[in-house]
Amino acid sequence: MDVITSIQNEKVKDWRKLQQRKYRQRTEAFLIEGAHLIEEAIKSNWIVTELIVSESTTVPTNIEQIAINYVSEAVFQQVTQTESPQGIAAVVKVKKQKDIVGSRLLFVDAVQDPGNLGTLIRTADAAGFAAVVLGKGTVDMYNDKVIRATQGSLFHIPILQADLKETMRELQGQGYVVVASALEKAEPYTTLQRDEKMCLIVGNEGAGIQKELIIEADHIVKIPIYGKAESLNVSVAAGILMYALVE
Repeated sequence: MDVITSIQNEKVKDWRKLQQRKYRQRTEAFLIEGAHLIEEAIKSNWIVTELIVSESTTVPTNIEQIAINYVSEAVFQQVTQTESPQGIAAVVKVKKQKDIVGSRLLFVDAVQDPGNLGTLIRTADAAGFAAVVLGKGTVDMYNDKVIRATQGSLFHIPILQADLKETMRELQGQGYVVVASALEKAEPYTTLQRDEKMCLIVGNEGAGIQKELIIEADHIVKIPIYGKAESLNVSVAAGILMYALVE
């Protein structure tokens, strides 16, 4: 088999560029690493265009039909961004998501930590939410740390980028009840009645949700703090609230 051994190879240069958000946007493609994520992408009908495989790694039989590029271990480490590379990665085409439909939606306002966003997506998937909508200032959903934190949920649930204020108004016009997570002028989340169609908004780790969004929300809810912690991590708080809206 032919093995790519130079980081100056044109293919390697292109793969490494996919570590940058602007290049992902330009090419409408992104990198994923690990057989599990590749299998989840294929099962969810995302287009995997090619595999990047370390020369010492065996390709699982269920993904052998995809074009394989064998590379040296040194090149593989340059292409991927994990501390302990798994030896197999893939280039995936961005999937154009359809319009928002479903009874439970999650809006994410300027969450900047990749681990938090990945966990939010994973939890929304687990809670049976229909879609996740990302507002301006939110970390790129195709960031490698976000992808890893989703554990494959990235491929299971529609994720869209939109103007949250405009989208919220449109949804309210369609009968959605919008719930914002905040501390001021908020009711305990346990008192909230569940409606047929609901949208939950969570916000930035430090600043919270933009005031203009909170003002237009139908309900503002909070989670009681019984200990001495000032607040909950956004992904933890969102998990509690998402399950409260579906139970």
